Amino acid sequence: MITTLHIKNIGIIEDIVIDFNQGLNVLTGETGAGKTLIIDSLQIISGGRFSKEMIRKGENQSFVELCMYEPENEKAVDGNIIVSREINLNGKNMCKINGRMVTVNELKEFMSQFIEIHGQNDNQNLLENKMHLNYLDGFIAEKILAKKQKYAELYEAYCEIKQELKANFGDEKERQRKLDLLQYQINEIEEANLKMNEEGELEEKRKIILNAGKIAENLQEADTLISENGIDTISMAIRALEKIEQIDRKYEKASSNLKSIYYELQELARDVNDYRSDIEFNEEERDFVEERLDLINSLKRKYGNTIEEILKYKESIKEEVEHIENLEGYNAKLRQKQKELEEQMKLLANQMHEIRSKKAKELGEKINQELEELEMKNASINVRVNYVENEYLKTGKDNVIFYIETNKGEEEKELSKIASGGEMSRTMLAIKKVLADSDKMPVLIFDEIDTGISGKAANSVAQKLKRIANSHQVMCISHLPNIAAMADYNYFIKKEIKQERTRTQIRLLQESEVIEEIARISAGEINEVSLQYANELRNKKAS
Repeated sequence: MITTLHIKNIGIIEDIVIDFNQGLNVLTGETGAGKTLIIDSLQIISGGRFSKEMIRKGENQSFVELCMYEPENEKAVDGNIIVSREINLNGKNMCKINGRMVTVNELKEFMSQFIEIHGQNDNQNLLENKMHLNYLDGFIAEKILAKKQKYAELYEAYCEIKQELKANFGDEKERQRKLDLLQYQINEIEEANLKMNEEGELEEKRKIILNAGKIAENLQEADTLISENGIDTISMAIRALEKIEQIDRKYEKASSNLKSIYYELQELARDVNDYRSDIEFNEEERDFVEERLDLINSLKRKYGNTIEEILKYKESIKEEVEHIENLEGYNAKLRQKQKELEEQMKLLANQMHEIRSKKAKELGEKINQELEELEMKNASINVRVNYVENEYLKTGKDNVIFYIETNKGEEEKELSKIASGGEMSRTMLAIKKVLADSDKMPVLIFDEIDTGISGKAANSVAQKLKRIANSHQVMCISHLPNIAAMADYNYFIKKEIKQERTRTQIRLLQESEVIEEIARISAGEINEVSLQYANELRNKKAS
C-alpha cells in the first residue's frame, strides 16, 4: 500500500505531502484545485510520460516521491520501498528505487507490480487485449495453476531447443541457405586464384603502365647522355691518362679507376637501353592489371583487409561447412525431442483451453450481473477464448479477448474500443469487482470513475468501490456524494493564493468535516437539508 506521497513543483502544486491509508481513500474538492495533478503525479512516479510544461512556473525541476509498505517484496527495507523521480527543465530524469538509480523503463516495470491507474484517457491494463488472458486465469486461479506451471516448464525447454536448432542450422531451409552462401563464397575466392604478394606486384605494374610515357622519355634522354657524352668523354680521358701513367704510379692508378668506371658505364648504358625496350604501352596488359586489382579490392571488401586474410577466411568457412554438414545427426535428435515436447504441450494446452472456455462463460456471466447492478442492464460482456492452431504461445494456445455489447442488437466490440467514458468506467469497475479476490495488484487508483453516472448507478459504484477496498488500497477522485460518503478516509483539495501565486493544499478531513463536504458536493452549498442528506448517506456506509 502507499503510505506517503510527496509532490513538488507540478502545475499549481508547490510542495505537498499526503499520508494515505488502507481501504477506500476518496479525494474531493473544487474544480481546478489540483485533484487531477495528484493522479498525474502518481502516473509520473509509475514511469509514465512527463511534459516539461508540467513543471511549476519559475522552477527548474519537479519531484515526486512515494513510500510504499510492501513487507513481502524483496526490495523492501523494513517493509518499506521508497521510489522517487526528479525531472528537470532540460528533460533530464533521475529515477531511484530505495536510493538506487534506475531508468524510466525499469521504474515503469517495477511500479506495474503495485499500482494500476484507471482514468478517462489512460491505456489501462484492463483494456489491453494482451492482459485479458491473465485476468481470466486469475479468475480460474488454482484450477489451472499447476497446468500453467508445467506448460511453462515445457515451453521453456521447447524454446531452448528451437534456439539451439536455429544456431545449429537445424531448420532445413535455413541450413541449405547457409550452406549455399558459404559455398558461393568459397567458389568466389578459389576462382580468383589469389597469390601471396600478388597485389603489391600488380600495383607496381600499374604504376609503370600509368607512367610509361614519362619513363620512356627520360630513359631516352639518359641513354643519349650516357652514350654520346659520358662514354666518349671518359674514353678520351683514359687515353690522356695512359700517356702519363709511366711517369708516376698515381697516374696509373687513376687511369685504372677510370677504366673501371668506363666499363660500369658501358654496362649501365646497356641496362638503360634494355629498359627502353621493355617500356611498351600495352592496353591489354593495362586492362588485365586494372581488372585484377578491382577483383582483389572487391574480395577485400567482403572477406578481409589483405589477401592473406581472404585466404584465411576461405579456410575458416570450409571448416564451417564441414561443421554444419556433420550437425545433421545431432539436430535430428533435437527435432525428435522438440516433437515430444510439442505433443506434451499440446495435451496441456488443450486441457487449459477446455478449462478456460468453461470458466470464460462463468466470468462473463458474473461481470454481466455486476453491470446490471451498475444500471447497464442492456450491456453484455463476452469473454472469447480463441484457439491458436499453428503456434505455441507462452501460456498455451489460447488468445483471450473481452468483447462487449453495450446495447441490445448492436454489434459486439472489443472492450478496448468502448467509446463512452461512463460506460468505460462502469464496465471497468464491474470487471475489477469480479476479479477483486484474484487480482494481486495492491493499489487501484480511479480518476473520476463517476463521470456520466448518477442515481442508482452512483450508489452501485460507491458500494462496489467499497467492496474492492476490502482487499485493495483504493484511491478515487470523485464528484459524487455517494462515493464520498462511502470512503474510509476523505481528503479535501483546495487552491489558495499566497504572495500572488496559486498553490494546491490538501488535508485529511475529520468526521464532522466529511459530513459538510458531502453536503457541499450534493447541493453546492451547506445547509440544513444538505447536511441531513449527507448524514443519511454516511449512515448507509456505517450499515
